[in-house]
Amino acid sequence: MLVHSGAPIAEINAVRKHLSALKGGRLARAAYPAQQVSLLVSDVPDNTPDALASGPTMPDSTSVEDCYRIATQYRMIEQFPESVCSLFQGRALEETPKSDDPAFHRSRWWTILSNASLVEAARAEAERQGFAVEVDNSCDDWDYARAADYLLGRLRDIRKKYDRVCLISGGEVTVKVANPGVGGRNQQFALACALRIAGESVTVLSAGSDGIDGNSLAAGAIADGTSLNRAMALGMDAHAHLSRFDAYSLFHALGDAVVTGPTGNNLRDLRILLAC
Repeated sequence: MLVHSGAPIAEINAVRKHLSALKGGRLARAAYPAQQVSLLVSDVPDNTPDALASGPTMPDSTSVEDCYRIATQYRMIEQFPESVCSLFQGRALEETPKSDDPAFHRSRWWTILSNASLVEAARAEAERQGFAVEVDNSCDDWDYARAADYLLGRLRDIRKKYDRVCLISGGEVTVKVANPGVGGRNQQFALACALRIAGESVTVLSAGSDGIDGNSLAAGAIADGTSLNRAMALGMDAHAHLSRFDAYSLFHALGDAVVTGPTGNNLRDLRILLAC
């Protein structure tokens, strides 16, 4: 229910933290007074490290009041299981340990890989291939359709200055899912782009670094200026697939689903937009 709510990952994890005996710094409290060292491979925004794995060994920057606000904002309470619903209705959540808690006096943590690592690797390869490269992560946690409009607009503006353009965007987009088909946020974003770039010399890749996008077998998908016509030739209505959150079926039929299998790692998502 949390994943389908449309809430950003940091807000989803704020709720998870306050429902767990280990998340939100409670593992550090359980391990106190041991010396604690955490090495982080991050699948959360770089400025919210305590959201990673819901922060079991780190001070929690979120509060029970945040949880009540998030649950109300995304209409979660009526969708929760009864055991969880009663905690929210009775405002009975317990607060997580904060930075002044003794549990963290001998606790240290370092981020060794993050989405920034992924973006920088993509930038280096695109520059090696001769593209003029820009990075724009400002649409992190935006709705997928808004992100598609924004990034394609940025790509077209940059294309006015250079012949070969690569726009790289890290982080994740959000999708408010209703009656899902088969797909995920990356394929939903790619399909939204396909509808906006028909006939253009533009190619878009959107994929999850963990190799898993939503409830599909794909990590993501590739769309270009021919995607819409090729789908129509197969009798497939791209608008209908988008509206029923069934992007995987379309991209699989086109041969444009990106299938890697689980990678055993997660540095969030990567979007690469090319114009030539």
